[in-house]
Amino acid sequence: MSDEIRPNDALIVVDVQNDFCPGGALAVADGDAVVPLVNRLMPRFPIVVLTQDWHPAGHASFASAHGRAPFETIDLDYGRQILWPDHCVQGSRGAEFHPALEASRAQMIVRKGFHAGVDSYSGFVEADRRTATGLAGYLRDRGAGRVFVCGLATDFCVAWTALDARAAGFPVVLVEDACRAIDLDGSLDRAFADMAAAGVERVPAI
Repeated sequence: MSDEIRPNDALIVVDVQNDFCPGGALAVADGDAVVPLVNRLMPRFPIVVLTQDWHPAGHASFASAHGRAPFETIDLDYGRQILWPDHCVQGSRGAEFHPALEASRAQMIVRKGFHAGVDSYSGFVEADRRTATGLAGYLRDRGAGRVFVCGLATDFCVAWTALDARAAGFPVVLVEDACRAIDLDGSLDRAFADMAAAGVERVPAI
């Protein structure tokens, strides 16, 4: 990454968990390839935050909770919801961070999606667009300037986190090759377009 890291830059590592890596319940193709890149990035940043999907069993975003097939969509109280395979259930191995991720380098872990009736892609605001996680306040209290974002998956939790960081007033940089995407029906192109429109920069890790 050619961009010089500044003393108040923050790195948010999004959902590098077993269920999003090969062999997991909602695996992102090549998802574990981000781990060595993220491990090299973390020591360079004075502020490091990990987000962790943390769903109760029977979560409203699970297809099984509605007797539907994964990747169908339904309307919930807060809007349209993609239904996912059961994943990142609290206390399960799938919810754990990838074993090679050097998670001890983080100063904070933000667990999201723990409200049974509301999904949460973003590390900042849940899918109802009202329920804050507290991450913006933490970053402000730490004196964070720019926010760099990486992890899984580019077109969902990473993009939503980046967009909400911008909405919270932070300059945001996507570390593109330290991410992997699901790319569901053109979701990756839409995510890149949304991030570009919001002023999110894109840089490579190497």
